[in-house]
Amino acid sequence: MTLALSQVFRGPLKLVIFDCDGVLVDSEETCCRLCAQAAREAGWNVPDHQAVHTFSGMSLATIQPMIERNAGKKLGSQWEPTMQQRFVAAMKEGVEPVAGVHAMLDAVRQLGIPVRVASNSSCEEMDVKFEKTSLAPYFNGRIHSARDMGVPKPKPDVYLKAAEAEGVLPCECVVLEDSDPGAKAAVDAGMACVMLRAAEKPIPDWKGIERIGKLSDFPNILSKLVKVSA
Repeated sequence: MTLALSQVFRGPLKLVIFDCDGVLVDSEETCCRLCAQAAREAGWNVPDHQAVHTFSGMSLATIQPMIERNAGKKLGSQWEPTMQQRFVAAMKEGVEPVAGVHAMLDAVRQLGIPVRVASNSSCEEMDVKFEKTSLAPYFNGRIHSARDMGVPKPKPDVYLKAAEAEGVLPCECVVLEDSDPGAKAAVDAGMACVMLRAAEKPIPDWKGIERIGKLSDFPNILSKLVKVSA
């Protein structure tokens, strides 16, 4: 059983870093279904109802060799950029914010804590998502893409880059994630991590992780950490 963040976090809390898909924008299922479709096109039968379970939290750089192994064929050097454009096109057709995200971000803003985004999505893709969901004003110039860096999660580089850009230490950051690879990246970066995940689904038993079931719980956790580190 992991300890509550307020029991292990010493701060001070200087930066909150958000994952994008599944945390801010409800695009995870759409992107995973597109990957399942691509897998079927290659010869690996991944049904849509297994798409999220199979591909959630993974980068295209990880998904491509996974499909190649299971399909028994090479997909070529253009597969990743082609899939990236499929994602962007799907987001332009419409994407929804995660329930309660605007109220949550307003509450975090009231706490006076700076925010950044660090995602496996490309900046091009996130620009479309944030425009469609009216989230762009919260993160203008404060977006970091692990895909564009070439070091996707679960590697910690994108989180470390966000902390460096803010001029803070990793131990002064809290990450909000929804996937195991993302949480692994946060923990390996030396950051505390809150996971947005339903109560019936397990979370990794790693130090410095706490679960919330809805976004409205997140500002309450941050308030406690602000008091702890004051």
